[in-house]
Parts: sequence; structure tokens; C-alpha cells
Amino acid sequence: MSTATAKAVKATDATEVPEAAPAKGKKKLIIIIAAAVLALALVGGGATWFLLKKKHTAAEAEGEEPAAAQVATKKDKEAQGTPVFVPLDPFTVNLADREAERYAQVGITLEIEDSKVGDQIKVYMPAIRNNILMAIADHTAGELMGREGKSALAERVKREVARALGVEVEEPGAASEAGPAEKQPARKARKGAVALPVKAVHFSNFIIQ
Repeated sequence: MSTATAKAVKATDATEVPEAAPAKGKKKLIIIIAAAVLALALVGGGATWFLLKKKHTAAEAEGEEPAAAQVATKKDKEAQGTPVFVPLDPFTVNLADREAERYAQVGITLEIEDSKVGDQIKVYMPAIRNNILMAIADHTAGELMGREGKSALAERVKREVARALGVEVEEPGAASEAGPAEKQPARKARKGAVALPVKAVHFSNFIIQ
């Protein structure tokens, strides 16, 4: 090998060594940047997952109570049963006023527990209407004008319907007014009247003239 060739080889070697060093540096820089980006991505993804999980948990916590309340309400309704409403034909009754002729036009709807009682009411309807007519006729216009009078009439209608269906009913205050000998029969009547067939009386129309 000549001296010129040897110098050329040395020169080539000298130029290749500096080029390899920057290449390795670039690779390390790329690896470091990639690692940093991956770390940021992992941190950002973890934070996003944490926030979403927190919102989901809060939403579940807010939704648990209404859901539980709805289930409880549904169970209560099933336990109580669906009410059945029985509308009666309107009543036109002369009232007990002595000074002048007064009469009332009353529309009544009975609320009962089930359809079986409704079938019984249809069978005993003539007796039920008679009892209700008599109950309304016992009142004066002044007694039925106020809210208390209408509430008292509603309670009276409940008892009169029960009587027509064959249920023993005790009048309010009967036990306190009865003597010692009459208290025992009153207790028996109370046992038969614990649950009246009619749960509530609703007035759809109430006109006094």
C-alpha cells in the first residue's frame, strides 16, 4: 500500500467516526422524546379515567335513592291494591229545612278496594241509594254548605253503604253514650265495622238550592 493510499484510508476513517456519534445521539433523543410522550399519554389517560369514574360513581349515588324510592312506592301500591271507583247516579233530595223548601243535587263516587266489592254494590244498589237519600235528607242546607258538613256527610255515606251490604256499623259516639250494659254489644259492633267496604267518598257535584 502506498503512502497516499494509507493517508486516504486514514482520512476516510477519521470522517466516519464523527458521523456515527451524532446518529447515536439522535436515536437517544428520539427514544427520550417517545418515552416522555408515552408517559404524558399514560398520565393524561389515567386522569381522564379517574374523572370519568368519579362522575359515574356520583351519578350512581344520585340515582340509587330515587330508584330505591320508586321500588318502595311500587311495593306499597301493590300491597295496598289498586283502588276501584264506582260512580253513582246523581241524587236530588229535599233537605230538612222547615223555613223554606231547599233541595240538594249531589254526585257521588265511591272508592273501594277491589272489584269484588263493586259487584256487591251493584247487587245492593237499590238499598244503597235509599240509605244515601235518607242520609242527605236528614241535613239542612246550612249544615251542608260548609266543608265540615260535607265531610260529615261523606262519613255517613260510608256507613250507610256498609249497612246496605250487611256490615254492622257503630254510630260515632254510641259507645260513650251507652250505659254499662250496652257497652259489650257496642264492642261487638265495632269488630264488624273495623274495615268499611268504602274507603272514601268523592263528591263530583254538590249543588244546594
